[in-house]
Amino acid sequence: MVYGKGGPYGTKSKRRIVPLSPRVQPLIEGHLALHDSFGVSSRTIQRLIKLVANKANISRPVTPHVLRHTFAVTAVQKGISLPSLQKLLGHDRLTTTEIYLNLSPEEAIREFQSKW
Repeated sequence: MVYGKGGPYGTKSKRRIVPLSPRVQPLIEGHLALHDSFGVSSRTIQRLIKLVANKANISRPVTPHVLRHTFAVTAVQKGISLPSLQKLLGHDRLTTTEIYLNLSPEEAIREFQSKW
């Protein structure tokens, strides 16, 4: 669970579920066993993402929001249900989650053909 954003005055009351891969989970749990908090600021995360993107020779701007958007679009392409994605992204309204449904025409045709 990650707390942040939300509330009328930014009370950080919004909770988001963060699923962890089997590879990452022991690393996070090991850190939290030794420390009371994760202890990484949002700015530090921004810098780490930029560093990794540069090492991977990604020329386009990469931000935490770009990763969030990429995750959401990929999840939709893999067939995750919109209510599940809504929960993972921490959206209050399904219409907010629907923003991530910007599939290309080719993807829409491919999905149609696979279902029919």
